[in-house]
Amino acid sequence: MARVAACAVLVLLVAGCGKGDSKYSAPTAPQPSSGAAPWPAPPNPVELTRKAGLVPERREFLEYHVHAHLDVFVNGDPVRVPAGIGININDPGVKRGLGADGTLAYGNIDLCAKPCISPLHTHEDDGILHTETKTPTPNRLGQFFIEWAVRLSPTCVGGYCQPKAAIAFFVDGGRFDGDPRNIELSDGKEIAVVIGSPPSSIPASF
Repeated sequence: MARVAACAVLVLLVAGCGKGDSKYSAPTAPQPSSGAAPWPAPPNPVELTRKAGLVPERREFLEYHVHAHLDVFVNGDPVRVPAGIGININDPGVKRGLGADGTLAYGNIDLCAKPCISPLHTHEDDGILHTETKTPTPNRLGQFFIEWAVRLSPTCVGGYCQPKAAIAFFVDGGRFDGDPRNIELSDGKEIAVVIGSPPSSIPASF
């Protein structure tokens, strides 16, 4: 009877870790031979913009302007989401300045000579994903990871893959069990990607 009771408790504990539950525990993620964090902004943003199915522009358009926020953790430590993803920061039309944390930020474009910015991009390294387009078309997390040149799937993030590394996704603090590539980048959405052991708390709001 004691063994049966113990099994029942275990089943309840496992059942309690489903969608919408921000409590999460996992073993330490091993260091992969390639694709380990941190991941810098790639050098070919315009090419990756097109690969993500988006159309690069010569300047920013703010008719549809929304912000989602992305947190990435590896073994509880935050991973920097770089500034300038989706932006050709070497184009003379792209201005540079200091972000809130004193690091370089990019944007404030008058007009580039040729396409230089994706409608989905980062200005600073604050994890804010900007969607700035002419038409109200929400982007998705998978498109951003293509622009970042970081692999994303339900079982892999960069070089970290299950079962060697635990992978979990959260939206507004609740566990997300679907395909993370389909998460819509709607305004105010908080997304957390947790690899290996989790942080002390999962961010629940932007």
